[in-house]
Amino acid sequence: MSIDNSQCICNLICVYAIRFGVSVVKDLKGLSPYHRNVILQAITTRLSHEPTSPAKHRRLLVNLTPPWYAVPPVWELRVGEYRVFYDVSEAQRTVHVRAVRKKPSEKRTEEIL
Repeated sequence: MSIDNSQCICNLICVYAIRFGVSVVKDLKGLSPYHRNVILQAITTRLSHEPTSPAKHRRLLVNLTPPWYAVPPVWELRVGEYRVFYDVSEAQRTVHVRAVRKKPSEKRTEEIL
């Protein structure tokens, strides 16, 4: 697998473009400015580099069929009590953010979609 060096910094760190679905704008407008800024900062810092690597706040959702258009697999980024759902186009080096949902501790991921 070759990596296009024009999208990488120092030939080591590949940067992904981040695109937001139309429904995400609506999801974010319903939040307080504080929560909106925290979520946008997390998306920028945690998804622009290695968005498909499992990490403390990032996981692959197995056997999840979301109610919105997404290219499998679907990933989840945890930002406090909020969840950011996204998929990735490796060929285009793009992260597609599909939804942002608040997840109360007593609910499962499937229940907040």
